[in-house]
Amino acid sequence: MKSPGLLALALLLVGCAPSRLVELRRLPAAEANQGVAVDAEHYYAIADAAIGKYRKADGARVARWMAPAGSGIRHLNAGVVVGGRLYCAHSNFPLKPDESSVEIFDVATLTPVGRHVFVAPPGSLTWVIPYEGGWLAGFAHYAVTSQVARSRLVAYDSDWTPRGEWTFAPEVLAKFGRMSCSGGGLGPDGRVGVTGHDARELYVLELPSGGGVARLAGVRPFPGEGQAFAWDPSRPGELAAISRKARAILVVRYE
Repeated sequence: MKSPGLLALALLLVGCAPSRLVELRRLPAAEANQGVAVDAEHYYAIADAAIGKYRKADGARVARWMAPAGSGIRHLNAGVVVGGRLYCAHSNFPLKPDESSVEIFDVATLTPVGRHVFVAPPGSLTWVIPYEGGWLAGFAHYAVTSQVARSRLVAYDSDWTPRGEWTFAPEVLAKFGRMSCSGGGLGPDGRVGVTGHDARELYVLELPSGGGVARLAGVRPFPGEGQAFAWDPSRPGELAAISRKARAILVVRYE
């Protein structure tokens, strides 16, 4: 029989609590190819060069933005809504050298209202979230064009000045395989969780203060085939993800 101490450690390593997913709703969304963002009234399905705004109440699409020719938009990824603005990660993947930016939209109209361009970014930006008064960003590298081990997380202050950086531990990189980190979010427990490209798993990370190596603290089931996701700030405990295969927004709760 395991001792209480060893049992507690085992439970932590597998991230068993909470571990069961309950699907609450599933909304068809043509743009559900890269990720999803969420606010009090709407979901925002994100494709490479398009965003669809869907009403929570009935799943109807109420607005759509498509990148115009010559806009330079190539590969939108995750999104997060902050203060009436939708902040979307963007990169030029699979082109080299890496170019990355945060594209900012007004959520009421989906009109572009600004952008932040990273100078010499440390990879392809796949997601960005508010973090400790600033931002936390995921920069990916893929085996097809680079080395996955070069993928990293970078913390910025509110003016986008770097203040901490983490590489991924071998056990996390093994989960990514030949791909990389596609989504990230700060869970209700205050810990950072990330997803890979296609596995139905959410990886809870341990981030040492100030930077270092992000280690795997737990693995939880995930509703979609990887990709970017968003915790719903208006409905604590609810998580929105996407299914690329079904072109749908998936809304779940962990129990």
